[in-house]
Amino acid sequence: MDQVLPIALISVLLGTAIALVFFKNYFLKRKSEIGSIAKPEIHPDPLRKPPKPTHQSKKSHSHASSDKDHSKKHHPLDLNTLKGHGDSVTGLCFSYDGRSLATACADGVVRVFKLDDASSKSFKYEPEAFLFQIMFLRINVPAGGHPVAVAFSDDASSVVLASHTLSGSSLYMWGEEKVKDSNDSKQQPKLPLPEIKWEHHKIHEKKVVLTLVGTASTYGNGDGSTIVASCSEGTDIKIWHGKTGKNLGTVDTNQLKNTMAAISPNGRFIAAAAFTADVKVNIFDYWQKHLVWTLSDIPLVWEIVYSKDGSVKEVPKVMQLKGHRSAVTWLCFTPDSEQIITASKDGSIRIWNINVRYHLDEDPKTLKVFPIPLHDSNGGTLHYDRLSLSPDGRILAATHGSMLQWLCVETGKVLDTADRAHDGDITWIAWAPRPIPTGRNKKGDGQKSILATASVDKKVKLWAAPPLRPA
Repeated sequence: MDQVLPIALISVLLGTAIALVFFKNYFLKRKSEIGSIAKPEIHPDPLRKPPKPTHQSKKSHSHASSDKDHSKKHHPLDLNTLKGHGDSVTGLCFSYDGRSLATACADGVVRVFKLDDASSKSFKYEPEAFLFQIMFLRINVPAGGHPVAVAFSDDASSVVLASHTLSGSSLYMWGEEKVKDSNDSKQQPKLPLPEIKWEHHKIHEKKVVLTLVGTASTYGNGDGSTIVASCSEGTDIKIWHGKTGKNLGTVDTNQLKNTMAAISPNGRFIAAAAFTADVKVNIFDYWQKHLVWTLSDIPLVWEIVYSKDGSVKEVPKVMQLKGHRSAVTWLCFTPDSEQIITASKDGSIRIWNINVRYHLDEDPKTLKVFPIPLHDSNGGTLHYDRLSLSPDGRILAATHGSMLQWLCVETGKVLDTADRAHDGDITWIAWAPRPIPTGRNKKGDGQKSILATASVDKKVKLWAAPPLRPA
């Protein structure tokens, strides 16, 4: 009996030791597991300053910011943006040498920019070499006047502006004021300031001027002076002598309303797109007593006939461009003044040969027809709002809303697209008549054909011409 008690005691102690070791290891393991699970759930002290971001976190933030501003990145052809306009830019025009760009803005200011380098980021308009800004109230333009279009006259020192008020549209031409010679040789001569050379009011009664275009009269007996055409929203188009402001003639489209008008580069033709609605009776439908309503939107062409002394003799209507099945939204001449390009709501672009014997009733011929490569979300064809042809006649720029496209004139294929060229609708586009230096300090950059676009977003942008890809 005495031997049994020690053995039992030793067994209890040994079992207790084994149990303690087992439970110790078990609890240590559980504590470790619980700690590893709970660690990510621990919230930092809100009063404690957050740790500085590591290099990796900075990179991630930069990437997120880049994704956020992806839509604001510049298009590869976007060279420059002319800011500083206080309201919608309603019109723009290049001077004949391509080195000056005039803009008309709804803030009541005319600006002329000097284009020494189209890609320069220090682009400004300066009071040098007739680079000026004119506030309407300073030149006694009627209160409430709004600039709607601008064109250069004979040179970069004369600008014609169309302005509209409640009483109607007015035309103004500003030119350099002659600087008087000073007897004091040490005194620096004052910079020439612009002054109004001529003005006309209510030129289209109470109608707004839609387009204002000018060109040099170099065809036939033309003396090379600038002629300007103002197209109203009504049915009349008036021709003006740029230097003197003399009214050279008026044509009437005899339709419901005008859309726009253009002058051929040599000053020979005026073409207009207008809208009307006619009721035409189809013979087959007549017997079924049905009247067929059709849209008759045929672009019209007039010839400016010059006298021997260079003055305008008459402006007779000579051609109609028949072929589109719906309204023509815009048209432009080719550089040689022998062809016209039209865009229509029927979803097509047509190139017309107008070098025909119209006096023998020979009609203009359609040379090419291209489908407009633009569709809405439902697959329907959209139309172009504006067209402008490059000086070499090879690239057609076209707009729809805020979108800008470049097309190959030879094939009709899209060369490039800027889906959101501006932050609002594009109001005007124009090619510089001559190549402009771009990045002259960059080796091999040289000169490029430049397109300018204006918009309601208060900006004017300069775009380089896209490369012509093989057909």
